[in-house]
Amino acid sequence: MTGRDYLLLMIALGAVTYLPRMLPLVVFSRRTLPAWFAEWLELIPVAILSALIAPTLFAHPDPRAFTLGKIELLAAIPALLCALKTRSLAGTVVVGMLCYWGFKLVM
Repeated sequence: MTGRDYLLLMIALGAVTYLPRMLPLVVFSRRTLPAWFAEWLELIPVAILSALIAPTLFAHPDPRAFTLGKIELLAAIPALLCALKTRSLAGTVVVGMLCYWGFKLVM
């Protein structure tokens, strides 16, 4: 591949990344969304975060199996309780890290 091919590849990659983000903003910025649709859109970040975190908390990678005894899950429970009680991101992170390290030392 030549330098020009790499440049075209970079431009194409940028367009493929940028267009799916820009188009919904352009289309929906001038419209009033129905209430049910706006409420549905608010649930998307939670669903994506859950899909990213769930395999780490509930599955062993080799072989892929469901389990409830992982250190990550055990540390996530006190972190969740801290988050619900304090609403502090820094406190939740510190509690989660301390619990994870503590469980790692014990187990």
